[in-house]
This record gives sequence, C-alpha cells and structure tokens, in this order.
Amino acid sequence: MLAKGKGGIDMSLKYTKLEKVSLKDYYDEKWLQSIIEEDPGLIGLGDDVVIIAKEKKQSTGGRIDFLLNDPETETMYEVEVQLGATDESHIIRTIEYWDIERRRFPSKDHKAVIIAEEITNRFFNVIALMNRSIPIIAIQLNAVKIEDKISLNFTKVLDIYEEPEDEENLGGDVVDRGYWENRSNQKSIDLVDELVTLTKEIYDSPRVTYNKHHIALGTQRKNFAWFHPRKKEGYCYFDIRVGKENIAKVKGIFEEAGIPFNPKKEDIFGIPLQASVFKNNKTIIAKLFQDACALNK
Repeated sequence: MLAKGKGGIDMSLKYTKLEKVSLKDYYDEKWLQSIIEEDPGLIGLGDDVVIIAKEKKQSTGGRIDFLLNDPETETMYEVEVQLGATDESHIIRTIEYWDIERRRFPSKDHKAVIIAEEITNRFFNVIALMNRSIPIIAIQLNAVKIEDKISLNFTKVLDIYEEPEDEENLGGDVVDRGYWENRSNQKSIDLVDELVTLTKEIYDSPRVTYNKHHIALGTQRKNFAWFHPRKKEGYCYFDIRVGKENIAKVKGIFEEAGIPFNPKKEDIFGIPLQASVFKNNKTIIAKLFQDACALNK
C-alpha cells in the first residue's frame, strides 16, 4: 500500500535536494559526445533526428562536433558542444561550420546549434542579435548530481528567430476553426485553447478571431496575442504584446525559467511554445497572458 497524507496525497516519494555541478569537473567533451551519440533526442531537437557525422572534418581544418539531420523536415543541424561557458571562438566556429555545410547541401534547411553549460548574458545578447540573420539555436546544458550519479538536462534558451510580421494588420481573410484544425495538429490547437482559457481567469469574454495567417486573441478593444499552431504535435508559435515597460522583467523571467523567446517589436515577444514547456511553466505563462490582457483592456 502507498502511504497517503492529507487529501490523499502519495507520501511514499521522498524529497531530495538536487546538486547542480559543472560537468567539466567530472568529464570531458568526448564523454558528452558519446552520451549525445547514444541518444541524440536528448538535446531537444526532436526524436527523429539522426547523426550524419561526428567530429566531421571541415575544409577550414576544424571539426564539427555533430552534423544531425531531421528527415521529416529536411533540416540539418550543425551542432557544437562546449563544457563550461560559451565564448567568442565557440560562436564563430558554430557559424563557420553552419555556413560550410549549408553551401555543401544547399537543398536542405540548415540551423546552427550551440550547446554549453552556461550561456552568459553577454553572449546570449550577441547570439540573439545574430539570430535575426543566421538561424542559431542556443541550448543550455545543466548537470545535476544525485548521490553517485549525474543527470543531464538540455534546455533551449534561444530558438530560431521568426521574421516578425505586422500581426496587427496582417490577418488575411477570416476563416473558421476548422481551417486551423485541418492545417495543424489537434494537440497544437488544444494548446491554443489552454492559453485562451488562462486569459478567461481575469477577462470573461476574450475575443478569438480565426484568420488565414494567424489566430488572434484580444479584448474587445485590442488584440494582444497571435497564434500559429503547427503540424508538429503540441507546438504553437505565438507573439504576445507585453508592453514596453515590461520588456526587461519578462525577459528576466523567461531566462530564469529557461523558456525560449525571440524579442520582436519594441513591446512584443515571440515564443516557440511546446506542450511540455507549457506544462512545466504554466504559472509563469498564465501570468504573462493575464498581464498582457490587463494591459490591453
């Protein structure tokens, strides 16, 4: 029998405090490469990615840590890993290898990927600026020690920048819900519904408009969020107006939580949201939508 506490809560699971450690104090990059090679899905680029090459020699004389391919999306990832904090040479190498491979395989979509234990604020800002012209994904690696074992967690802190459109004016023809259900995954639509529900907690009648180019969410006065549910299961890209005065605060919250985002206009963030990220950060995202709604009432 499982032990039950007040309210029928399972009390058999014991709390343990996790100890975050620096992986370079225990292993080298070769070890990390072997872990990724065994299960490339760990780094969060999708379960279907396969390794095309490891430590592939480049024409410049360097070696790319991993060249990955997603056969479903025809996307190749040029991946560089680094223990400790990222630095200038890490960024330069990653971009250089991305450029070489995209010219070698021009029919593919190419994305540069930086993996490091620490993406410092300085280099995060540099990468974010480059992300507007070069498709760069930044992944932070966290190592946690549990007794005599180490667990690894990979979190996207910067995803691909999607060129901002004038969402306020670019809606296209008005369509119905069925239009979006046919062009995206049902679980991605469910994610939109959950985000709308969060808004209802402070605003009884949010206005949802199904347009050809996006699903708009707003008050009766003004739209403040624009959704793009995808065919990928449980994935929705959305833009949200947070207000100029809240940019720094929201940016800090996202960075702390490890939620990827793209700064767009002076008061708008773009969020590539997956269902798992939503589940783990529901309180933060709920506050984001409720504040945005209140700002535009």
